[in-house]
Amino acid sequence: MIKPLFQNILVMVNGTEASINAVRYAVLMAKLYRCKVFACYVVDTATIKQLMLSRVFIEEESAEYEHSLEENGKRYLAWVDEIGKSKGVKIECELRRGAVWSEIVSLAEARRVDAILLGASDSSGSDQKEIQSSTFRSILLNARCSVIAVKEAMIEQLYKLA
Repeated sequence: MIKPLFQNILVMVNGTEASINAVRYAVLMAKLYRCKVFACYVVDTATIKQLMLSRVFIEEESAEYEHSLEENGKRYLAWVDEIGKSKGVKIECELRRGAVWSEIVSLAEARRVDAILLGASDSSGSDQKEIQSSTFRSILLNARCSVIAVKEAMIEQLYKLA
């Protein structure tokens, strides 16, 4: 018997509309393939440390910014949980700290996911695109599973119909 294509999927949440669309996509996949969904928000402590070393942040600012990112992450993951619940899909949410790409890849391996979903958008600012593309590239190069860039234009409508 052939193993189902998707048994476990992981969606990276970063608070952008694109990542929320990836969550909606994951919910639709869960309904279609009956797979388990994991969602992860990573507090990017690696970049914060780099900003401190570059003297962009002092220690107080760094701690304050990290706390702010953690609070945002908790709010986004609570929203992700609600998005799943509204369609009868349980999403296991996790908040992590570290370099975004390595935490996503590590969680994917720990949960034995078959695919990582990344919300992709063409409308981000150039600085955001550069950070996003670097993170996405690192995930793509280091993940042992499939990586799916979610760009479905009609995802909100499809989600509402599900």
